[in-house]
Amino acid sequence: MPAEAVSLVPRTEVPLAAKDFKSNQEVRWCPGCGDYAILAAVQGFMPELGLPRENIVFVSGIGCSSRLPYYMNTYGMHSIHGRAPAIATGLASSRRDLSVWVVTGDGDALSIGGNHLIHALRRNVNLKILLFNNRIYGLTKGQYSPTSEIGKITKSTPMGSLDAPFNPVSLALGAEASFVARTIDSDRKHLTEVLRAAAGHPGTALIEIYQNCNIFNDGAFELLKDKQQAAEAVIRLEHGRPIRFGTEGAKGVVREATTGDLKVVRVTPENEGQILVHDAHTASPTTAFALSRLADPDTLHHTPIGVFRNIDRPVYDTLMADQLDAAIEKNGKGDLTTLLTGDDTWTVPSHRVPHSRRPQ
Repeated sequence: MPAEAVSLVPRTEVPLAAKDFKSNQEVRWCPGCGDYAILAAVQGFMPELGLPRENIVFVSGIGCSSRLPYYMNTYGMHSIHGRAPAIATGLASSRRDLSVWVVTGDGDALSIGGNHLIHALRRNVNLKILLFNNRIYGLTKGQYSPTSEIGKITKSTPMGSLDAPFNPVSLALGAEASFVARTIDSDRKHLTEVLRAAAGHPGTALIEIYQNCNIFNDGAFELLKDKQQAAEAVIRLEHGRPIRFGTEGAKGVVREATTGDLKVVRVTPENEGQILVHDAHTASPTTAFALSRLADPDTLHHTPIGVFRNIDRPVYDTLMADQLDAAIEKNGKGDLTTLLTGDDTWTVPSHRVPHSRRPQ
């Protein structure tokens, strides 16, 4: 992990293993839930940070995914519905010696927590946000969520959802997030690679993780998980490499000459030179946003996974610390009493009202 990302976090002297990050709590998700695979990947990756467990914190909101802090042998907090980014922002800004991770779901993060999420992203707080997306409300037993497709039949939409779904990657890019990625719960290798890239990023990193809910929305991402179908449906983004996929790279992504939009084509000798080369580090989010719109929201054909954007931007925690240091250097340490009784406060005089004039 680059020094600038966690420059104040001490390194551990004794190497840790995945088992060191497993708590003594019974893991209580439905059998077959994708959360198990994500938990195992996170626990398996944590030793790579090389950090003491007491300097790692997991903050979650409310939902099935938000039980994860119970199962991590680190510090953690199962917080308030949708408010995990706000609580984590305060923690990361005031305790720069901590590595702070947020665990949330598509309902928790994008409905009641939407406002907190976009502001954490635009501020570029040093947080790593894992957004589990199963396109359903699981904890409350199967209502449609902000990522459910139009026409989705659920307990709360018996005639089909009328709401256009959020695309979490598009939303994050629109909020000027400095690191945005997508991965899949069942692809342990890819998930770990994305976690590794996010951990090394200074600032906010958002990872959308497609996660199966086998009870209330089973098979939502089956197209992307079945090996035969996935070869034609999944676009694996790799920085600096042409965006090609399909059997033997037979398909590729090009830019429309007239509209500037992106489209999928079959690669030929004539168009091979037009295949887009992925650049996750470009300052403009325009192409990353266009890539996030490639997938059909209903069928998920042509779904990109990997790191869409990874750029350097000033980190909120560092900027705030610099301001505090400058204020102390100029004015000395602050005095709370002086602040509370400064020029913007006044005392209301007390007037005794004669007994005869008091209201009866």
